[in-house]
Amino acid sequence: MASIFTKIINREIPAYIVAEDDKHLAFLDIFPTAKGHVLVVPKKEVDKIWDLSEQEYLDLMKFARKVASAQEKVFDVNRVGMAVIGLEVPHVHVHLIPINQMSDMDFSNKKTFTEDEFKKVQQKLQQAIALA
Repeated sequence: MASIFTKIINREIPAYIVAEDDKHLAFLDIFPTAKGHVLVVPKKEVDKIWDLSEQEYLDLMKFARKVASAQEKVFDVNRVGMAVIGLEVPHVHVHLIPINQMSDMDFSNKKTFTEDEFKKVQQKLQQAIALA
C-alpha cells in the first residue's frame, strides 16, 4: 500500500508543495513544529533513509540543502534544523525546521496555522527557491 507521501507525490492528496524535481518533493508539514516546517521526500518509496543508495542519499541531501537555503532567506531565524526520525510514515523524509533554539525542534509541540498562512509560507518559499 502506498504511503501518504507517495499519495502526495502522485497528487492523490493535496499538499502545500514548495519544491520539486524529478526525484524529490518538498512540502509544508501540516502538523508543524514551527512556521515553515518542510518535509523533503524522495519520490521513490523507501522506508528507511539508510536503505537509500549512496547516490540517492546524496541527491536527497542536495535537494534538502536547496530548500533549507530558501528557508533561511524567508524566515528570520538562527538556523534551519534538520531531523530524520522516520517513525511516523514508512517513507524516507527529512524535516527542515526554521529554529532559533533547541526547543523549536520539539515534535510534541505542534503549531496550528490557517490555510491562508500555509499558502503565504508556500508562496514565499517557492519564490525563494525559484531565485536560487
